[in-house]
Amino acid sequence: MDKELAMDADAAVRHMRFGKLPERIRREDMTAEVEAAPGDGGGAYNPENSWKFYSCVALDLGL
Repeated sequence: MDKELAMDADAAVRHMRFGKLPERIRREDMTAEVEAAPGDGGGAYNPENSWKFYSCVALDLGL
């Protein structure tokens, strides 16, 4: 019986200290759908600028 009262007291102390958990956020509220512009091309491959993103371990080490 004393153990149950101690557990209830501990729970009351935790509730006073931390309060309650925040409300859950629905998945629909976390995402947004946006249409892409048809002629944007910002992520398109451009062979003239591809050398800027080239990475080679041998070149990085100076070999």
